[in-house]
Amino acid sequence: MTEVSEISSEHWDAWRSVLSMRRQLDLVLERRLQQMADISQSEFEVLLAVFQEPGGQLRGRQLGERLGWERSRVSHLITRMERRGLVARNECTVDLRGSWIVLTADGKRAVLGSMRDHAATIRRYFFDVLSDEELAVLATASNRIIEAIGATACDETLACDAEDAEAVPTSA
Repeated sequence: MTEVSEISSEHWDAWRSVLSMRRQLDLVLERRLQQMADISQSEFEVLLAVFQEPGGQLRGRQLGERLGWERSRVSHLITRMERRGLVARNECTVDLRGSWIVLTADGKRAVLGSMRDHAATIRRYFFDVLSDEELAVLATASNRIIEAIGATACDETLACDAEDAEAVPTSA
């Protein structure tokens, strides 16, 4: 494998370790959100993004940009969350091509009810197991990787479809 891929065994081991860590951390966070609030990690990310917005509302395009998601993923998830009563779409009177995504009372309860446990879970399985030095190295390495990647395919899609991304359907 090393000859074909030009990646050493040690590097493959490090890569597999990073992948395994990320998957297991995602899994434990997902399970806790399901147990505590009956929401998925993706739903939590949407709820938190809208909750943290000063006006309490976001356009579909803005949400996609903030989360690094493609337009179709945002649209499909918002439709499902709307059916569950977590979010609502309000017409944008200035630009009729899109709508504002806002939290419902159930959506606010879900995000507020899960924030403390979610943060505690992240602390337990991420921050508490790393020293300050390890955390600093990890943050530096992560930022360098992000810079090396630059614009992802999703970002390019969002940039190319910026006008169309505003339009999030108002019905299923």
